[in-house]
Amino acid sequence: MKELKISKVFMLIEPGPVVLVTTNDGKKDNIMTISWTMVLDFTPVFAITTGEWNYSFAALRNTKECVISIPTVDMLDKVVGIGTCSGSDTDKFTKFKLTPVKGRIVKAPLIKECLANIECKVVDIVKKHNIVVLEAVAAYFDASRKEKRIVHAVGDGTFIVDGRKLSRKKMMASKIPNGI
Repeated sequence: MKELKISKVFMLIEPGPVVLVTTNDGKKDNIMTISWTMVLDFTPVFAITTGEWNYSFAALRNTKECVISIPTVDMLDKVVGIGTCSGSDTDKFTKFKLTPVKGRIVKAPLIKECLANIECKVVDIVKKHNIVVLEAVAAYFDASRKEKRIVHAVGDGTFIVDGRKLSRKKMMASKIPNGI
């Protein structure tokens, strides 16, 4: 094996999918791209990494709500574009031709073009690590979408796309006490 720079090890332990996080600060909607996401336990609780450097963070911190929208591979250029401009001077819904949809519980909009949308409430902000902990309060999945492959960031401007699914449900179910 060849030694790897310690500064690059984060690229080996890739997190959850790249998502779009929408907010509403009471005046306008915004979208930010987040490539560091994770599920906490077997509950509808998630964590994202963001902070003061992100224009949407103030709305997220102040309103304590957002929507996690899960884009598919056919949206990758829009996802990257959204992540490379600021909501402080750009209407990202207009610029990237995305459709805001009113949520059932939170004021932040869902994104119609995404495969799934999860309305969330902020339950904790861990300042030391720039982690925002979110609890899902409603979720939606568009089964009619033809493209269902999601994207994962490697961390250097490259991405991995989900491929075919492999099931081991029967094998795992026999090993898990009382099932899940």
